[in-house]
Amino acid sequence: MIETKGFIGSIEAADTMLKSADIRLVKHEQIDAGLVTVVIEGDVGAVTAAIEAGEIAAAKVGELIASHTIPNLDESMSKILLSETELGKKKKQKKNARVESVQKQVDNSIAVDGETKSGKTKK
Repeated sequence: MIETKGFIGSIEAADTMLKSADIRLVKHEQIDAGLVTVVIEGDVGAVTAAIEAGEIAAAKVGELIASHTIPNLDESMSKILLSETELGKKKKQKKNARVESVQKQVDNSIAVDGETKSGKTKK
């Protein structure tokens, strides 16, 4: 996560982080006194690289307050850090990924009851 003073620095940091590594933007939250926190997630190495790039980008156009990487965030901390809406989205994304995986397996399966995937009967 990165915290900046001002909106523009946070946007620059978020944009740079998303472009520099395979990470996902989880949260962009404005706090009192002009502080903005950007939370990302992904592989620890990717997050570390993205945070480093985001720090540089934020400092160029605004004021970087702090940054921190938490490797392997505990589930109970996720509940504190993320809102219920964001946790719900995360669960839905995991479920959709599982459904897509099963659907691909079904689509790639051998013809059932003598029919191919296109619905035509095998000869």
